[in-house]
Amino acid sequence: MTTHHFSTKDRILSAAEALFARQGFAATSLRQVTSRADVNIAAVNYHFGSKENLVNEVFRRRMDQMSEERLAALKVACCERPGELEPVLAAFVEPALAMAQDRHGGADFVRVIARAYAESNEGLRKFLSDRYGHVLREFAKAIAGCVEGLGKEDLYWRLDFLAGALVYAMSDFGLIKRPSGTSESSHRQRAAAALIRFASAGFKANN
Repeated sequence: MTTHHFSTKDRILSAAEALFARQGFAATSLRQVTSRADVNIAAVNYHFGSKENLVNEVFRRRMDQMSEERLAALKVACCERPGELEPVLAAFVEPALAMAQDRHGGADFVRVIARAYAESNEGLRKFLSDRYGHVLREFAKAIAGCVEGLGKEDLYWRLDFLAGALVYAMSDFGLIKRPSGTSESSHRQRAAAALIRFASAGFKANN
C-alpha cells in the first residue's frame, strides 16, 4: 500500500512539474495535472491538499536533496580548504548543475525555477525563503570569510547575481552549446569551472 501511495504521489509531482514548466503555475489547473498523471482529483487532495501545496512539493522534491548536497560539499570545502573561495562556490554551483542534468525531469525543473523568477507568487517565494533561506545564509557566511572587506549588501547582491547566472547555465540556453562528441558530464564540468572562475572574480572585485 505504501509503495502504491509513493508511486501515485510521484506521478502527480512529475505531471505537475512538466505542466508548470510548459504553462506556468497560474495557467495550470489541477484537472490538467490529474489528466496527465492519470489519477482522480481525490488523489491530489489526499497527497497535497491544495494546488499551493502541490507547487511547494514540486520544489521540495528536488531542492531538499540539492540543499543537502550543497551544505555537505560546503562543509568539506571549509574543512579541507579553509579561506579559499572557489571550493565554496563549487559547493554551490556543482550540485545545481548536476540536478539540471538529471534525465528524470531535470530540464523541466529548471524551467519551473525560471517560472518562479518570472511569476509573482508570494506564497511560493515565502515557502522557498522559509525552507531554503538558511542555505544561502550559510554560503554567504562562508564567502564573507574568504573575501576580506566585502560589505553585507554587496555580498548579497553578488550572491543573487550568481544564483541568476546559475539558473541560466542550468538551462543550457546560452551561447556555449554542448559540442558533439562531448559527454553531458564533461560539458557540465566545463560550465561549472567557467562559472566558478567568473563568480570568484566578481566576489573579489574592488576588494
